[in-house]
Amino acid sequence: MHFEQLLAKASELGCDRTKVMQFPENWCQGRTAFGGLSAALLYQAMRQHINSSRRLLSLSTNFVGPLIADTDFSIDVEVLREGKNSAQVLARIIQDGDVCIITQACFGAKRQSTVRVDVTKTMQLKPVDERFALPYKEGEMPAFFQHIALCLQDGNMPFSAADTSHLSGWMKLKHTPEQMNEAQIIALADAWPPTLLQMYKQPAPASSMSWYLEFVEEPNIAHDAWVGYEAITHHSKNGYGLEDGCIWSEDGKLIALSRQTVALFA
Repeated sequence: MHFEQLLAKASELGCDRTKVMQFPENWCQGRTAFGGLSAALLYQAMRQHINSSRRLLSLSTNFVGPLIADTDFSIDVEVLREGKNSAQVLARIIQDGDVCIITQACFGAKRQSTVRVDVTKTMQLKPVDERFALPYKEGEMPAFFQHIALCLQDGNMPFSAADTSHLSGWMKLKHTPEQMNEAQIIALADAWPPTLLQMYKQPAPASSMSWYLEFVEEPNIAHDAWVGYEAITHHSKNGYGLEDGCIWSEDGKLIALSRQTVALFA
């Protein structure tokens, strides 16, 4: 099942909380759903409750428990507050009576303001070279990798005993979507392994506990475009790491900022 088909199902759940849906095992990351997919489904359900004139400003996601493949789940959406210009929305994925993922989003309409601060960050990525796209290796990579193309430029593969935590490269959905909006960016932004996984000397798990994504502006890129990713680790100690990332368009425009807390098991 393609990403767009899953988004369509999530839209239905956003409109009717009595409906349920499933996702196939090939969208898993270990025993649970790929986190980017979970967050994107919640966003898509929330989007049904908010006027299209209000863009997504931020999305805060906590991965509470595993979301199991081929098993019914529902999405509960609650508009916490909707004012003249902004709205705060909360959504949960519920499976077998348990909350698996919870997301809070902030949407906002354009405001008149004399204050302007332009982006000072600049992308360090080189142009994408599709010859270096990582091949999917069944049994060695998370199952969801078969849906997403990654071109690594800086950093190393997981479990390679690297001496750096920096990670960067290009990403895109292998099944080209009809459009590239926030839902696609949300999914892609979580496709890379935690930056610290490359420092492991041997295979061991790591898990995103919380993830915060801020959109600088609405994505305005071609539906078949590559999307850039640059991430660094600020701190890691006592089994927890904090990493920041930037999501870029191919022409070097900053699309979103990412921050996540990762639990380490090695």
